[in-house]
Amino acid sequence: MKKQPAVRKYGKQHTKPKQSRLFAELPQTPVRPAKTNSRVELEVPLNDDAIDEVTGKLTAVTLQDENTPPPDPVEPVKRRRGRPSAAKPSPKVKEPTKCQTPRPPSPPISLMSEPPAEPSIPGQELSVLTWSEVCPLGDRIVKIAEASYAEVYRVTNERGTSIIKVIRMQSPIKPKTKAQEKSGLVDEEPHSEADLMGELKISEWLADIPGFVVYKERYIVQGKACRELLETHQTFHKKLKRQDPDRLQFYPSPSRYLDGTKFLVVELGDAGIALEDFELTTTDQLWDIFFHVTIALARAETHIEFEHRDLHEGNLCVRRTGEPIPAGERTRSAHFGHSGLEITILDYGLSRACDDYENDDSLPVAYDLERDLSIFTSEHAAQCEVYRQMRSFLLRGDRTCLPPKSHKTPYAQGIDGPIDWRVHEPYTNVLWLAYIYQYMLDNFRGPKKDLTTFKRLTKELWLYLNPKAGNNMPGFESASDIVRFAVESGWVEEDQLMGGREEVERSILSILATDELNGDGTFLSDMALRRSPRRRSQRIT
Repeated sequence: MKKQPAVRKYGKQHTKPKQSRLFAELPQTPVRPAKTNSRVELEVPLNDDAIDEVTGKLTAVTLQDENTPPPDPVEPVKRRRGRPSAAKPSPKVKEPTKCQTPRPPSPPISLMSEPPAEPSIPGQELSVLTWSEVCPLGDRIVKIAEASYAEVYRVTNERGTSIIKVIRMQSPIKPKTKAQEKSGLVDEEPHSEADLMGELKISEWLADIPGFVVYKERYIVQGKACRELLETHQTFHKKLKRQDPDRLQFYPSPSRYLDGTKFLVVELGDAGIALEDFELTTTDQLWDIFFHVTIALARAETHIEFEHRDLHEGNLCVRRTGEPIPAGERTRSAHFGHSGLEITILDYGLSRACDDYENDDSLPVAYDLERDLSIFTSEHAAQCEVYRQMRSFLLRGDRTCLPPKSHKTPYAQGIDGPIDWRVHEPYTNVLWLAYIYQYMLDNFRGPKKDLTTFKRLTKELWLYLNPKAGNNMPGFESASDIVRFAVESGWVEEDQLMGGREEVERSILSILATDELNGDGTFLSDMALRRSPRRRSQRIT
């Protein structure tokens, strides 16, 4: 007689109700206010009051492009969860022990020379500053990144450090010089306030979730650039040219700013330095960075069906919040939580989310990537392949990554009809986590023997994470699946994900477990818990 598959349970078992199991020790999410049933459209007519209301809670800003109009809006339906037929062995579950994970520091002090303004409310106008006021004499401004549709600077003075994201609004600017045209300068188009609506909504929904950027304030900057801004802009692009001689410059030089040139500036808490500039020297850093990102994405998946869709090394920041714990002083056997690092996920310009997804009338907010297919045909950076992997998944429903030439028809026919980026497919988060995993291995600068040990310990993880694995290989469907796998493996202990505010919200494990229970309250078999990378039909109609 065929042996029945073993019944699986995840992590340490608890006697108290699932509903009271909470995230712990990782930075805690403040209690969220009750949601209201409101409709969120992809294209929303705006006025000044609406913009002020949304951006009052802003955490990060990037913008959307509008080269190609989206298809007519359609109504969503609830996603059906399917069960794959593939199964895989289970790692041994280790019993957790107790340890302390660092808490996040208090938000840094605002860099404005005057006391912080009151949060903007409907009917109030934004403050208008000059570049000299944003970076007065004695302050230091450094350009650190170019995000989707925004330049990113770090401003430092004796009161603290802030990050500012700078988005050019529709306003005059000097024409390009002949030398700039010859160099291949491609100006990023200015943006209206209406362009901001999608990311502003997502930023508002992410505000309470640990691992995402802290918003401070917003204002308008108008006028010619100060000398410090021009110097850091030039230094930044010289550095990038050394790293990538073929890289084009997409943002206008500050030397072209006129008296009437306007920018929307969003000031954020300093999240540290971008992963691309962080030196990885210990495997404790690899464990913590990867699983801090995974847990943050899993929380966001659970709360708002979030998909980042652009999580490369420039959109992930790392900062030290505590000292590393030496191996001999550790009180738990888990690999997670020993480096003293925390992460912050930035830039939601290409993201997708739905605040009230349990309400059938609630529409998701999603950037329509079909508007500009160049993101899928470009090959200038390693991350471009992940964009193609995402779109190929919508077209085929499996791991096959189609070449650039296959991404030239907007709204092409996929397995569920024309491509629609409003569909919730958390496998996109898995693709970006695979990218981050591989990026860290390729850029590790510590002892080779330590990296070899890390690869050996995570070999099974990579089998199911690898986007180039065969389609018969089971895989993770979401970041939440990876969190569960880490708990089973003993890498992350369940008490690191729970505790604090009983009866307020459930932990990610109990939320996921609810979906995996048999009628008698036991967990489904191992076969049901391991997911195939193949998409199930989930068309928005």
